[in-house]
Amino acid sequence: MRTGPAPPAAGFGHPTTCCTGRVDHVVQNALDAIERRDWGQLKRVLHPYVRWTENEATLRGRTKVLVHLAAHPVANPPTSYQRRDGQIYHWTTDAGSPAPPT
Repeated sequence: MRTGPAPPAAGFGHPTTCCTGRVDHVVQNALDAIERRDWGQLKRVLHPYVRWTENEATLRGRTKVLVHLAAHPVANPPTSYQRRDGQIYHWTTDAGSPAPPT
């Protein structure tokens, strides 16, 4: 008999939130893609149902986020984020978030 939590359903990953002060490699890939305006690479790291929040304005869906970023690229890492299935699922940037080190 199995004890403990049930395994995740097929096709669903456990979200991973990171707030350690270090930039996660997936987040860094997203920031690099935004800086290079490489929308194909950015599309690969964004979950199809991504929720992107900047300064309390929220967009839902990868297509809407890509259109927004093409017009308004961000320069700061998120103040919080969540990954699901190896992709960015939630991204939040507050108005007072610090610029990345150069």
